Amino acid sequence: MLNKSYNVEGETVSAINLATQVQGNELKLAKTLSQRGLRMYRQVETNITTKENSELKFEGKLEKDNRWIIMSELIPWSEFESEYAKNFSEIGIGAPAKPFRIALGSLIIKERLGTSDRETVEQIKENPYLQYFLGIAEYSNKAPFEASMLVHFRQRIDIGLVNRMNQSMVKNSREEESEEVNEKKLLAVEEKKK
Repeated sequence: MLNKSYNVEGETVSAINLATQVQGNELKLAKTLSQRGLRMYRQVETNITTKENSELKFEGKLEKDNRWIIMSELIPWSEFESEYAKNFSEIGIGAPAKPFRIALGSLIIKERLGTSDRETVEQIKENPYLQYFLGIAEYSNKAPFEASMLVHFRQRIDIGLVNRMNQSMVKNSREEESEEVNEKKLLAVEEKKK
């Protein structure tokens, strides 16, 4: 097949020369896209969903005491997104990568529910709380990604990143508890003064 010749715009070109030209054009396109800021990983606005804007299309509202909403508030998503983004090339060929919150969030869902990759995607598709956890602003009954993407997510998010994130969550939780204790002490002191 590589010995074959093709007629391109009235000129006879070998398959090898044609392949080389196509690769050269793809590289030029990739460089142009990169220069214009179109990269494989495009950071999206973090904290798209908040407890206050968790309305559903059918006028419903998510319960703020749901475990997935509470957990989504505890995880410092934006703190580790740039580290995740380093896994991607600067050249913008192909589909953009899924955001860090979707990647890590789907792996957390899979582990918490103990489901297969396919079942995890089905659960996400059917559950507005899981979609909220992933940072999806509006409920949709469409899968946000194919089940095979979980393989890529596992490859890109290593145990070191997960451990650093857990340490950050514990530290943030302790700081919040300390602030709450200090606020209670301050209120108690103010009450005694009255």
